[in-house]
Order: sequence, then C-alpha cells, then structure tokens
Amino acid sequence: MNTRIIDIIQVLENWAPPALQESYDNSGLICGDAQLACSGVVVCLDSTEAVIDEAIEKGYNLVVAHHPILFSGIKKLTGKTYAERAIIKAIRNNIAIYALHTNLDAVYSGVNKKIGEMLGIEKPTILRKAEQQLLQLVTYVPEDSAEKVRIALFAAGAGAIGNYDECSFNLSGIGTFRPGPNSDPVLGKHGVRESVSEQRIEVILPVWKREAVLDALWKAHPYEEVAYQYFKTENTLQDAGSGMIGLLPEAIHVDDFFRKVKSTFGGIIRYTKPNKKLVQKIAWCGGSGSFLLQDAIRNGADVFLTSDFKYHQFFDAEERILIADIGHFENEQFTIELIYTHLKDNFPNFAGCQTGIQTNPIHYF
Repeated sequence: MNTRIIDIIQVLENWAPPALQESYDNSGLICGDAQLACSGVVVCLDSTEAVIDEAIEKGYNLVVAHHPILFSGIKKLTGKTYAERAIIKAIRNNIAIYALHTNLDAVYSGVNKKIGEMLGIEKPTILRKAEQQLLQLVTYVPEDSAEKVRIALFAAGAGAIGNYDECSFNLSGIGTFRPGPNSDPVLGKHGVRESVSEQRIEVILPVWKREAVLDALWKAHPYEEVAYQYFKTENTLQDAGSGMIGLLPEAIHVDDFFRKVKSTFGGIIRYTKPNKKLVQKIAWCGGSGSFLLQDAIRNGADVFLTSDFKYHQFFDAEERILIADIGHFENEQFTIELIYTHLKDNFPNFAGCQTGIQTNPIHYF
C-alpha cells in the first residue's frame, strides 16, 4: 500500500501535536491534497519558491517545513510576494506544503532538545512548562470491569505524569441507576433502581488525546450509558513547553563556550557583557526566545542562548545573565535533520531528502 501524505502528517502530529502550537502560529497543512499518495518529501526550514522548484525537479509532492509560509490570512493570490509565488507554484504542480513550527518547539524531543545535543548538554529540562494543556477525566465503572477500563485508558494515552505512566486514582463506592423503558441494561430491570459496587477512576491526559481517550472509555466500559466528566486543570505539562535548560559536563571559560557555539552554529554572536568567567548552566530557545529571559534568570542560568533580541532587550540582562543571540536560522538549522530523521525512522523506505537550498535571508559581511 502506498504511503499517503496524510500518513506522513499523522506521524508528524503524533510527535508534535498541533494543540501545542502558539496562538499566532499556522502549523499544519498549508496547501495540497492530503489523500494523495506521497511520491517523496523535501524537508526544509522555509518553503520558498526555490524549495518548491527542488521538489518539482525530484518528482516529490510534499514539502515539510519548520516555518509556515503563511502566518495570517490572505485575500488574493497574485504572485506579488514570495509566499504567494511559492504557493501558486506548489498548487500548480500538485505539491503539498506542511509546517510544524511552535508545536515542534514545544515537545521535549523537538527543536530545543536538538539544540541541546549540539551544545553537548545531557538530560535538559523544559524552561517554561506548557499550561492549559491537561484535562482530568473522572468516570465510574463496575468493580469487575475497572481494570479493563483502566488498561484501555492508559493505552489511549491517559495517566502519564512526567516520567511516570499508568497513573490513576481509584475510589470504591456504590452507584445507583434505574433503567428506563427504552434502555438495554447490562445489569438490572426496567423501572427498578439498581445498586452496584463501582470504582471512581480519575486520570490525567493531554487535551489532544481527549477524543481518543473518550473513544477508548466507551469501547471498554460495559454500560450502555457511560457516566464521565472532564475537568480543566491548572497543572503544567512536564515534558512540553518553551525553551530548555541544562548543564554542560563541566564549567568552561565563556570564551571557550563562544568558540564552541561559533564552530557549531556559524554566523555571528551578539552578546551582553559577561558577568562571570566560567559558565555551565545554559538556557536556550530555538527561534525568537526573548520572552523567556526572565525564566532563564529565575532558574539560575549562566547563559541564555537564542535569537532575535532587540537592542533595548539586551539591557534586561542587567549583568545577571549572559545573553547570546546567535541568529534565527543558525539556531534552528539542525531542525531539518531532526525532522528528516524522524520521518526516516518511521518510513524507512520513503523517498526524501534534506533541502539543498540555503534559505537564510540574512547574509554577513
């Protein structure tokens, strides 16, 4: 059976759920027919017109980019902008464009984990954990079916908290119900109130697994009608969010750190006055990360490495931390390899490539 574009998309979205993207973002399928058989994939940071040409030349009909080529709605497609020209060319040649942006930034195994690996940092943690992304499910199950339901909920993705899974709270009690005349009860008789020993099961789940968990509950539960409730929680996700922080194997001189960054990422480094000679605790964020500066300071980072700091924002370091701005393309360039490797691992025989087009719009003299 041929791999379809939708099959590629499902693998990407299981990895980086769209629910984790920021409100301003436009991750997802930008254009194209997801039901078509996929002839091949070009992976890139930016789906420019040159990248579309590359896909055409190779006979591939899917471009997977980190950055969405469209961030907001457009009312006309006339070819006046680079984005319009790329989309027109993609549509004319039946090429789909898909982007996974801030959702890939947010997942633990995404963009920031890759940057950490390039810096030589092991076991990093999320700098600012994701909020408003967890639900609590409460349901009531007959005692003899409780374990079957728990297993189904866990298999659907409920009950994971940080490094632990199959987490639940269970409380025994008595449930009552009276079957109506049109019911088909597993227990009891029409018009007669029934009392049953039941368990109250509570589990946590991410919002994007809501439908899958609910489907699993209905399939595993023995009752004709299932009693359940969903509650929003203020808990944070432990393995998703913005930026990361971690330790170098040992403290090194700030000049040596800069040399390592420069040799790994290239470009130039814009930085604030170092407030210490040795650095070890590093915070970082792929793309534009100035919004995380205070998080990095609160967590005691020696360095905050990211990009797109404005002139006046550098003053906010206040000699409490070293800001190192290495450029947007530079700190996200390894995302191409990250996405390509993930696709190759899931589709070992797929036709695909990392783009050979240099899409960085910034040049240095």
